[in-house]
Amino acid sequence: MKSRLGLRLAVLALALPIFAATAGAGTRPGGVIELFTSQGCSTCPPADKLFEEFATNSDLVALAYHVDYWDYLGWRDTLSNPDSTDRQYAYSRSFGTRSVYTPQAVINGRIHVNGAKRADIADAFDELNKAGQGLSVDVSVQQVGDSLMIETGGANGAAPRKAHVVLVFFAPPQRVDMKKGENEGRSITYWNSVTDVKTAGVWRGEAAKYEFPASKIAENGGCAVLLQAVGKDGVPGPILGAAIFRKTDEQQSLK
Repeated sequence: MKSRLGLRLAVLALALPIFAATAGAGTRPGGVIELFTSQGCSTCPPADKLFEEFATNSDLVALAYHVDYWDYLGWRDTLSNPDSTDRQYAYSRSFGTRSVYTPQAVINGRIHVNGAKRADIADAFDELNKAGQGLSVDVSVQQVGDSLMIETGGANGAAPRKAHVVLVFFAPPQRVDMKKGENEGRSITYWNSVTDVKTAGVWRGEAAKYEFPASKIAENGGCAVLLQAVGKDGVPGPILGAAIFRKTDEQQSLK
């Protein structure tokens, strides 16, 4: 695990784009950031720009969920998905909040902050790391032929020993010109926009291997694997481990 200072620097630094085809065995990211955003939200563009830094930082797993509840403002988000809205509301129930908002950044499935505030995001990672609530389980993922091969380590310390294996598929970077709505006239590049979320299995605290079809990965897109504990009422809980895979030309040639 990185030191608090090292993790903070990783979050604050402007990382050069790095497209890792696999998260190798034993690799453990510094954390997971899930951004809930919308093309129809006037306060989201700064968060979307900041998110690009996280999405191109190989030390983080960064996922952007485009919600659909701002579509009535005159521009339908071209990347919105009702499942993304459902996931945000599920987090709201988990956190005990009375409403949802954008831009919202959920860190390690444990706490949420304003997704446009770099310092708040860095402080959230620091707080969780200090409390021993960083990622604690190793996860690796790679594509072999038409399959995604996932390996996990065992549970560590007092962390939960049961979690869902969640596959989060995302699109390649896309530039969108907004012609109406709150952001009319803006042109924004969106990174790691989530297209689908699937619960693919259960991890029970021991080292394990899983194999899933890779057919849902978009060309030049990718897939993240989250080991996420789940509350009694099915709400998403702490993320214990994660890895990210981005399809490359080399990987496509393996098909």
